Amino acid sequence: MTALHTIIDYGIIGLLLLLSMWAVAVALERWLFYRRTALTQFANVQQLEISLTKRLVVIGTVAANAPYIGLLGTVLGIMVTFHTMGTTKTIEVSAIMVGLSLALKATAVGLLVAIPCVVLNNALRRRVAELMTQYKALNGS
Repeated sequence: MTALHTIIDYGIIGLLLLLSMWAVAVALERWLFYRRTALTQFANVQQLEISLTKRLVVIGTVAANAPYIGLLGTVLGIMVTFHTMGTTKTIEVSAIMVGLSLALKATAVGLLVAIPCVVLNNALRRRVAELMTQYKALNGS
């Protein structure tokens, strides 16, 4: 069960932090791309849309799945706590509370990753909609 505790601390939380860095990197790349995009370089609205929405699915996927990954860490942490209680045959309130608080850490990190990703995804998709509308206005579509 010590291995499971290590997996929660380094595996689940590490995965969440890695996913958050990936999502932020994609968001920064997309934002910079939108700033330098010249709408006149696209022959049609479909090419523009493909170009603008490239890799946005990464941010949306991280936003949708980070809470579940955090919840997995919490469930595993609670399992470790109950296993420890069962094998040591003690029901110390302090030991239980420490174990449960450590388990909930994964859910907190999952939410801390998911919420900014939802905001980034919404902001970038709004920018895509603005650029698409500008393109249509310029081209009389």
